[in-house]
Amino acid sequence: MNPKSLKIIIFDGSFKTTTFINRLAKGFSKNHEVFIVGFNNTLENKISKIKYIDLGSSQNLINLLWQSKWLATKRLFKTGNFNSFFKTLKNIFTLNKKQLQQDNFNTVLTFIKPDIIHVQWQSLLPWCENALLQQKYKFVISQRGYQSNVRPFVNKENFEYLEKWYPKFAGFHSVSKAIALEGDKIYSSDKKINKVVYSGFDFKILSFSERIIKSGPLQLLSVGRPHWIKGYSNALQTCKILKEKQIEFNYTIIGTSKRNEELLYLINDLGLQENVSLLPKMTQEEIYHKMKKASALLFPSIMEGMPNVVVEAMALGLPVISTECGGVSELIQPNKTGWLVPSRNPEALANAIIDFTKTPNFKIEEIRLVARQKVEEQHSVEKMVNGMESLYWEVIS
Repeated sequence: MNPKSLKIIIFDGSFKTTTFINRLAKGFSKNHEVFIVGFNNTLENKISKIKYIDLGSSQNLINLLWQSKWLATKRLFKTGNFNSFFKTLKNIFTLNKKQLQQDNFNTVLTFIKPDIIHVQWQSLLPWCENALLQQKYKFVISQRGYQSNVRPFVNKENFEYLEKWYPKFAGFHSVSKAIALEGDKIYSSDKKINKVVYSGFDFKILSFSERIIKSGPLQLLSVGRPHWIKGYSNALQTCKILKEKQIEFNYTIIGTSKRNEELLYLINDLGLQENVSLLPKMTQEEIYHKMKKASALLFPSIMEGMPNVVVEAMALGLPVISTECGGVSELIQPNKTGWLVPSRNPEALANAIIDFTKTPNFKIEEIRLVARQKVEEQHSVEKMVNGMESLYWEVIS
């Protein structure tokens, strides 16, 4: 590893970053200077050694105006550029929020002079356009989730926008091999630097469950927002098949609401009122507690990047019954680390669940142990930090 210390900007849009980014920033801070740049400054528990820089929130006008004036004044004293200062004052008086945030972002880049700017979401690209055109800095963008593998392919305008700007990035970080291939549909080149780095997890807080829960009604659990991409309508069709085959079960979906009309309609239409429960969002600790009381994680998604909930279930020792989507096949190997079936196929999912109920406990125990070993090896924090550092150095060189 190159001993040189890097200046790294992590541009997430918010200080309330994902757990992945927090672990990444904390890992980087041991050897590098790390800045998290976002549009707000409200964060109770900031990571030590990380520098947080507020660009001003469009939701908090006073905060935005104050940050803009402070950064403009600091820029004036450093550069002596009165024209730039007066332009900012004009934008303050006209309440041009977007331009103020853009000026603040540009000013921060000028002050820090980073070696790497790691953009976490495609929705943040508009603020990066000027700097990308100037090519003064090395930009890396992450490819994960809806903004990478769904939105561009259902929104022609978004696809064309990414198609225009992707070639200006020096490097790409993909959370799975599957999503790397999706990104290549937008932009592909022999010179493209595209590295797969899996999210790292703290396995100390993911204690392995000592018992298999198969007695009594089967306790199936799903976790995730009620978006069509999560495949809950297919999961409910699966539940209907289970009920028709007289399989005793309860199915709980965490992350939705008892007011969700689409799911409520399906539950009532399929006669599943006694079998299916909808629960609101929960804390991570509450979700882990529910996982340890479940028989299996049901993951019926249609498209994914690399689902954290599947990694967490495998780490906790909760058997996973999943559709083959996105990066799931990089986690689940049939009969080795879980159960895997084609997506959008309720009958195949039902058969996999029935197969799970008939699988001897010793075999399930073997699958649980191999699954835990798989995620520990593939998703360690150390491996994630080293992988991202490797990507940065490759981009710089």
